[in-house]
Amino acid sequence: MDSRDTDWDGVRLHVVTGKGGTGKTTVAAALALALAAGGRKVLLVEVEGRQGIAQIFDRPPLPYEERRIAVAPDGGDVYALAVDPEEAMLEYMEMFYGMRTAGRALTKMGIVDFATTVAPGFRDVLVTGKTTEAVRRKGKNGRRVYDAVVLDAPPTGRVARFLNVTKEVAGLARVGPIKNHSDLVSGVLKSPETAVHFVTLLEEMPVQETLDGIAELRAAGLPQGGIFLNMVRESLLPQAVLDTAVKGGFDVAELTLGLKAAGLADGDDATKIAEALAEEVVEHARRTAIERGERASLAEAAVPQYELPLLADGVDLAGLYELAASIRTQGVA
Repeated sequence: MDSRDTDWDGVRLHVVTGKGGTGKTTVAAALALALAAGGRKVLLVEVEGRQGIAQIFDRPPLPYEERRIAVAPDGGDVYALAVDPEEAMLEYMEMFYGMRTAGRALTKMGIVDFATTVAPGFRDVLVTGKTTEAVRRKGKNGRRVYDAVVLDAPPTGRVARFLNVTKEVAGLARVGPIKNHSDLVSGVLKSPETAVHFVTLLEEMPVQETLDGIAELRAAGLPQGGIFLNMVRESLLPQAVLDTAVKGGFDVAELTLGLKAAGLADGDDATKIAEALAEEVVEHARRTAIERGERASLAEAAVPQYELPLLADGVDLAGLYELAASIRTQGVA
């Protein structure tokens, strides 16, 4: 088994959240591959019912069972689980009350929907409880079944409430199995074994949601992890050129002469091409300046940051392994 120092040594539950559209599930999947590399066994958990994990690994919809979906670089296995609240409810009733058969009858009556409408936090306890059970689970040899668990969590705006299970069920049960179970789940989620990572783009809204999310985690006493800057585009122009373009000083005439000298265009065509290229340079420079400002804002959170490149061909399986390699190169896993 591969052994190396990482930024998150000792962390066994990696919670991944982010604003919709930032690539949260993609990053969670790549992180699971990175953590499994070198002979480890990692569980990737989905809780929103979107079957995003199955889609990204090009698999059929996942059932409510843990099954291997990928082989990691240098050996190692990634297992996946799509948590179903009703099935989790049945396990819960069997575990604490020995009522699995009765529980099936109750689910047909819509008891899960009823319970979670009355106490919305109860559904979160069910799905986070299944995840933390996988973190704690040991095999017959006394060793942990999984070296790490990656949770593809709800979006940033809901993640603090989703993870703060003790508070969410306080009005539902102050004593008894539900309270004891939520305390056990909370003990894992608030321990040094857990890290909550944020996925963002270098754009104003996702960056602000990330900063707000980190503040909410800190207020709730939940352990924040790192920030993954996803779909980062590398600038191909020197900073001096970008600064000039932003200020409106980009010389179209000089670019026209350059095109003519290189034999790429002549006459009016050279001028038209130069003007079009100049517009693209100015747009690129403005976007780069905005991204630089967003980086500065994120730096105020004082947590580790990692960059994942924008993949020209989109995220297929090959791209997923490329992202996993980048994660390992940066010392995340």
